Amino acid sequence: VHQRGKTGFEEHKDFQIRLHSLIAARYQVKEYLGSAAFSKAVQCLDLHTGEMVCMKIIKNSKDFFDQSLDEIKLLAYLKNHDPDDSHHCVHIYDFFYHKEHLFIVCELLRDNLYEFSRYNRETGGEPYFTLPRLRLIAKQCLEAMDFVHGLGLIHCDLKPENILIKSYSRCEVKVIDFGSSCFTTDHLSSYVQSRSYRAPEVILGLPYDGKIDIWSLGAILAELLSGYVLFQNDSVPAMLARISAIVGPFPSELLAAGRHAHNYFANGMVYERGPDGTPTLLQPKTTSLRARLRTDDEGFLSFVGTLLKPHPADRPTAAQALKHPWIADDPYGWPPSPGAEPEAA
Repeated sequence: VHQRGKTGFEEHKDFQIRLHSLIAARYQVKEYLGSAAFSKAVQCLDLHTGEMVCMKIIKNSKDFFDQSLDEIKLLAYLKNHDPDDSHHCVHIYDFFYHKEHLFIVCELLRDNLYEFSRYNRETGGEPYFTLPRLRLIAKQCLEAMDFVHGLGLIHCDLKPENILIKSYSRCEVKVIDFGSSCFTTDHLSSYVQSRSYRAPEVILGLPYDGKIDIWSLGAILAELLSGYVLFQNDSVPAMLARISAIVGPFPSELLAAGRHAHNYFANGMVYERGPDGTPTLLQPKTTSLRARLRTDDEGFLSFVGTLLKPHPADRPTAAQALKHPWIADDPYGWPPSPGAEPEAA
């Protein structure tokens, strides 16, 4: 049926994006937003509702198509349990198949936290990610995770790129990208989470649950305050060594039970094999969250330190973390009364 090297009847495997063109007789392309590993995103005007929306165009590949169908089911499941849109998770509006591509239509949001943080630093403006704003972001992410975990789901890829700003002035955010999410009852893979935000139990090959998302949030908040990735990921052993240097040694029971622990630890010490296979012990200089984050705010340090416990049993659930004094007591009396919405960066 198909010619060799062709996937279907369209002239091109990639969907051709043309500004002002109409997709599926409903969505008018207004702006190209960017691309990811298996999709492109465009801003469109929905001619049926008059709203601006974000349209994700999935690349023409069976694997990407299957994974995106799973994401659609999860987004529909989340929306069904959040009809009043109060849990800070992205809302899906529509999905369809058109010209050999799967399309997902979601609400239009602003910059992700990674891009906006970089923009904020490079323009030299007044820092946006102050402690009062970080508290609001943390609270919304915890409420989102409490909702998601309550449905038996784990996000599995919480990182600055997957938290998008809804309102700059009110510091409202939404969690996106549930393409890697899984149910706690699934056969859980060891290949989840982006490496700098990957929880110790995942790296070591232990069973895991929603507390891996809590670890990721701790690493995200530290990065947003300092402007630097807390656990650099040059290699897995180097990252493990940094984790132990900053938040303390790995409990012996984790190392004993982790099926991958022997690849990184010997007698409780992190090691790395060189190009010739020779193992070298890694002994980074012991430091602390206070030193790395350059803040003396005891509430923030206590909160982030609570999230970044190497043993998941010592980490709070999202519901417990929401009761931490730094979140529950609002030490800053912020935000002030809402102002006008500034332009997007």
